[in-house]
Amino acid sequence: MTGVTRWTGQEVALLRRAMRQTGRDFAAMVGVSNRQLTTWESRGATIELRPGNQAALDTLLARAGTAIQQRFAELLTERAAAAEDERTEELLRRDARLFKHPLDGKLMVRIEEGIFLSGPRNVPTWVDSFLIDIYPTTNADFARFVQATSHRPPRHWPEGRYPEALRDHPVVWVDWNDAAAYVRWCGKGLPTSQQWEKAARGPNGREYPWGDEPTAAKCNTAEAGIGQTTPVTRYQSGVSPYGVYDLCGNTWEWCATQEQPGRFELKGSAFTSPFDRARPSLQNAANTTMQDNDTAFRCVTTA
Repeated sequence: MTGVTRWTGQEVALLRRAMRQTGRDFAAMVGVSNRQLTTWESRGATIELRPGNQAALDTLLARAGTAIQQRFAELLTERAAAAEDERTEELLRRDARLFKHPLDGKLMVRIEEGIFLSGPRNVPTWVDSFLIDIYPTTNADFARFVQATSHRPPRHWPEGRYPEALRDHPVVWVDWNDAAAYVRWCGKGLPTSQQWEKAARGPNGREYPWGDEPTAAKCNTAEAGIGQTTPVTRYQSGVSPYGVYDLCGNTWEWCATQEQPGRFELKGSAFTSPFDRARPSLQNAANTTMQDNDTAFRCVTTA
């Protein structure tokens, strides 16, 4: 297990719980006083540790046994799930357009019926009202589906379980059939390319979800130099007019629109794509059996 990206007092407290150590004994292992440890834990997420302390905790976690690492991962997962639930409930209270789907628990937003400007030529196009997932389907989302149906897990999950560090990243290495199986399970569907594009561009045909300025810093494309997927909540400044995330960069997303038999449209570009491929109006497609480390999906429903 690799180190935590950023140790705060919360992660320190969780690691101590996982190791089942007293404060005094755990402080000695990290090389700080018990008073310092108490300060870290009491301040929780509001305190970020110094690089030397971060390194000491990384080393302590790396040398811990498998059982401890597993307990720590489970505690992190529980905390993240609780925080996600709290964030979801707060969003639902603030915006009447939002909806929590009863089967897969994903937060969705309603896109009202009407005309929007579609494609590179901005053709006026009518789309009926629908709900779309605010975030792409994550590894944690897909894991619930795999557990419920015994569907084949993605190839990058060691021993059939997603790496904890990728919990809130889009699930990749899924072909169109995997995505179709997931949406059948949760009673939703894949978006048509026009639904997806309207969610990204809004009714007035923005060039990008955030506006008309080509700002590469608002999404995870090749120019970012990250070289992999990022958490679906990362690019808050890049959301669409409807508050939908990751509609430029991070991962291509499967759509329900068939380009020709056996080939379906993809939207959004990815971390592997140059920024000039990030416009939501651009078209792309792939065979139903195509899998890659930069291709994912999200769901829609009209219910």
